[in-house]
Amino acid sequence: MSAFRIGVVGLGDISDVYVNNLKKYPDIVQVTAVAARRAEVAAAFARRHAITKNYATGYELIADPDVDIVLNLTPPDAHRDLNLAALAAGKHVYTEKPLGATFEEGCRIIELAARKGLRVASAPDTFLGGRLQTCRRLIDDGTLGRVIGAGAFVADHGHEWFHPNPDFFYQPGAGPLHDIGPYYLTAMLSLFGPIVRCCGMTSRAFNERTIESEPFRGTTISVNVDTHMTGTYEFANGALATILASFDVWDSELPRLEIYGTKGTICLNDIDPIDGPNLFGGNVLLRTRENYRWKDLPRPQRHSDWTRVPIEHRFNEVSQRENSRGIGLVDLALAIRNNRPERASGAMALHSLEAMDALLTSARERRFYDLATTFDLPEPLPVNFPDNER
Repeated sequence: MSAFRIGVVGLGDISDVYVNNLKKYPDIVQVTAVAARRAEVAAAFARRHAITKNYATGYELIADPDVDIVLNLTPPDAHRDLNLAALAAGKHVYTEKPLGATFEEGCRIIELAARKGLRVASAPDTFLGGRLQTCRRLIDDGTLGRVIGAGAFVADHGHEWFHPNPDFFYQPGAGPLHDIGPYYLTAMLSLFGPIVRCCGMTSRAFNERTIESEPFRGTTISVNVDTHMTGTYEFANGALATILASFDVWDSELPRLEIYGTKGTICLNDIDPIDGPNLFGGNVLLRTRENYRWKDLPRPQRHSDWTRVPIEHRFNEVSQRENSRGIGLVDLALAIRNNRPERASGAMALHSLEAMDALLTSARERRFYDLATTFDLPEPLPVNFPDNER
């Protein structure tokens, strides 16, 4: 069968990574058109990647009859309108996270897709990487026993230090929970399944921030979202997870993600605060009864005896610039072709969006929040994906 024709809307920081990755699967997907807010940016990008068509607006690209799937890489506040326009035009959608700036926006997108008989999938797809797929195997094969809980921690001091245009990280639809949190929340959803209820508390350390990076160094930006939050999620399988997401913390040595089972603990203990589920690869450390040895080791050595679990899956990069972003879009294309569910599903993305908004609602209204949405746990990714479906 012919490859799906991909139109990319939004040519910001991550677009080169996506397009370079998609080039590896020309029999499945081919980028045929790109669009940016500035025509010269779209034209230059198209020349650099030998792409045939370029447009000055996303809506022009969406109207192109030679585009099958729209890849939406725009900022969160543009997701709703462009995703809805793409669906209205009969295109499937793969969007950067979050699905929409709010849960209500996400609902509109998924409802329109259902009415049109179209597919929606969403980043993050890092849960398809070798690291988290190895965690999934340790759960599925019983190594961890029954999962009883998890801890997810993402804590740094925001993006104004390095990002060329950090303003949108402090506006509705972003903040630490909606920007970096989806990697951690989606990781847990892909391992445990849906959430049934949550509670949370939030705060905001600064109402304004000063950009430290070029080209807007010295510019003051308003902070219009809470930037420090902690919450607890109860999953349908009984697991309880704690999440801490902050742009107000001067560094941390907390593990990025830990998973607790009746037979063992998995630890993803990166040094960089934005590593962990934000990347496809990395170490998977395991401690079980066999290497617990609490009584045998003096206290300083008790945390140096973890087992490093071999990773057999592909997509194990540990770089922000060289990674497998877009493998979820490849999976979406194959799911459409083979009439099976996509793994980075719109249903899971909507559930994640509700779970994030639910934590904020819980904090604001000082109550537990019962989630209304659900989704089917995605199938594990085969070790030889996508060769198994070519």
